[in-house]
Amino acid sequence: MIANKREFQVPEQFCTVHSLKEIPAGNELMDLNLLTALDALLSTGSVSGAAQRMHLSAPAMSHTLARIREALGDPILVRAGRKLIPTPRANALREPVRRLVAEARDLMQSGHGVPLAMIEREFTVRAPEGMGIVYGAALLEAMREEIPLVRLRFVPESESDASALREGRIDLDVGALVDRGPEIRTSLLYEQHIVGVVKAGHPLLKTGITPKRFASQQHVAITQRGQIRESIDILLGEVGIARKPVLTVPSAYGALMAAARSSLVACVPEPLARTVAPALGLEIFKLPVAVPSEQVVQAWHPRDEVDPAHRHLRECVTSVSKQGAFGPLSRRALAAHRALLT
Repeated sequence: MIANKREFQVPEQFCTVHSLKEIPAGNELMDLNLLTALDALLSTGSVSGAAQRMHLSAPAMSHTLARIREALGDPILVRAGRKLIPTPRANALREPVRRLVAEARDLMQSGHGVPLAMIEREFTVRAPEGMGIVYGAALLEAMREEIPLVRLRFVPESESDASALREGRIDLDVGALVDRGPEIRTSLLYEQHIVGVVKAGHPLLKTGITPKRFASQQHVAITQRGQIRESIDILLGEVGIARKPVLTVPSAYGALMAAARSSLVACVPEPLARTVAPALGLEIFKLPVAVPSEQVVQAWHPRDEVDPAHRHLRECVTSVSKQGAFGPLSRRALAAHRALLT
């Protein structure tokens, strides 16, 4: 089995200082394996998680943490209830250590990397819920043409967690991103418009949709990452009108499901709406105010810039999004969406 390329496998029997090559550093000897262990500890925030990443036992990792503490003269991780939290020194070391480990990995593998077909790896992608539902399978199929052992794990967006890429907790961030670090790399996938969606036969559709009639309906709102209000609310407020959100959900897909099960009005990205509206018995309408389009991008940390497997992930995300991944659903997918309403 091929291990994740971003990690070094260090057999447990090599955790003692006498079994490693040691490099003089001033008047002391420096064990370079401690950098890899420190990176694992700071990334996972737990001894057991770092032990699993390093392929060590928990006692061996605890011993390694003790050596790191002694070498740095700092506790690094301290207990807070049932959790371990990093010290200020540990937070300051997190990115430099991660960068050093990544550079060492690239140095050792340059020109001698494992073929993509032999890599077994799981990528964690943070994206709007609809992305995983609508074209997660298509993305996985595209990736497995080159990396047959790859696995994808989609995680939902959070309101203010802008450090996930930097800390290595996710591999790729997809969406209309607002808050990201200055070093984060991005590429544009597509632009999307926001549309209104209601259940077929909704009274709102019987006559012209004015801002006032639109706002008078009961609405389902969506929690926006990094934003307090949705764009539609800001524009309505400029003409002295306010919506009536009676339900707030964490995703556009959740808003679509709510609209399909009630008389609520949802405002969601057009690609997702056109993909699932037929299956859910929904009708799409143009909003009565001109909401600017959103740029959907994919974002990654510079440490993954030249990694072949990660580059393949980014290329596949770009390809799938541009080839109409938000096209009509298959019969099986249509049946699955309809089943959610029964």
